[in-house]
Amino acid sequence: MAQLQQGGPDEKEKTTALKDLLSRIDLDELMKKDEPPLEFPDTLEGFEYAFNEKGQLRHIKTGEPFVFNYREDLHRWNQKRYEALGEIITKYIYELLEKECHLKKVTLPVDGTESEPKSFIFMSEDALTNPDKLLVLIHGSGVVRAGQWARRLIINEDLDSGTQIPYIKRAIEEGYGVIVLNPNENYIEVEKTKAQVQLSSDSSDEPAEKRERKDKIQKETKKRRDFYEKYRNPQKEKETVQLYIRDNGSPEEHAIYVWDHFIAQSVAQNVFFVAHSYGGLAFVELMIQREADVKNKVTAVALTDSVHNVWHQEAGKTIREWMRENCCNWVSSSEPLDTSVESMLPDCPRVSAGTERHELTSWKSFPSIFRFFREAAEAKGSSVKAAPTRRSNRLKYEEF
Repeated sequence: MAQLQQGGPDEKEKTTALKDLLSRIDLDELMKKDEPPLEFPDTLEGFEYAFNEKGQLRHIKTGEPFVFNYREDLHRWNQKRYEALGEIITKYIYELLEKECHLKKVTLPVDGTESEPKSFIFMSEDALTNPDKLLVLIHGSGVVRAGQWARRLIINEDLDSGTQIPYIKRAIEEGYGVIVLNPNENYIEVEKTKAQVQLSSDSSDEPAEKRERKDKIQKETKKRRDFYEKYRNPQKEKETVQLYIRDNGSPEEHAIYVWDHFIAQSVAQNVFFVAHSYGGLAFVELMIQREADVKNKVTAVALTDSVHNVWHQEAGKTIREWMRENCCNWVSSSEPLDTSVESMLPDCPRVSAGTERHELTSWKSFPSIFRFFREAAEAKGSSVKAAPTRRSNRLKYEEF
């Protein structure tokens, strides 16, 4: 017993020393020493992948799906490789929006100077002149950009489930104009030394109140943006700084800017929104800021697993009432498609998207959403509202 008591402090001291040693080791840096250089191809062909006729990403030699664990026991390197491929996918989708969907790329801000940071959206030629219908698409947060619902689906499933292209093509076939938002393109990155030179040479003449408001928005979103920062430029090793895009420094700001400069200028009698995940929150914020205009112009809103919260966002009673009549949220659920789902929030009806996977809700609810829009437009045209009623626990629309 005495020996055990005597050995106790020694073991404790060794444990403490070991913990101290481990705390001094930068595991990330240790992993870097043994991994290959973070140098990856900049084209799909370079990765030896291509999309087949079914829109599936396949290896051009083996025909196999994308393999994440390309190198065993090198998770960080494999992750960087995946992210590099993701950036190529983003550019590929942009090309499809222009070549296959025949959308045009429009730079933001509309009055931007040559030297300032810029973003962009995509629009059909008739987006502002179509007298009948306009469809507006808003994706969620994270690494996705204009034209995407989920990068993971594009790489591991197919283009139909992971992109907005089926929505765009269907909308154009049915006579809609189309606007595709790009709410996550909020800043550009430059090396810190270059950024400092540029920032010091820029003399802002914005009013102090406007600057304070912008700073507040950027600070509120910085924590969330930083979480995804590692995905923005996977191969960067140099210290960089973010230069925010004027009036588009957050998804919420972007939605309001596109509304003011494009959607509000359109002549369409019926404007429809599809907003996924954080895109739903951005729409609710748009409504809070432009309530009268949105009510006057928007016919119906389809949300897909939206993360909005009318209490936290302080949406007023009149907004909640409008949402109950004009919005529907297709949520992840094990129930069949369009089955009513109970909600704790007093905003809009919630129905099943027919899948329990969050990222698939926009794709699985695709046919129901266009039916929802068609019925909403018909109801508006006849001055009769379409009200959701429960019949056999399935969402139906009944005119009365």
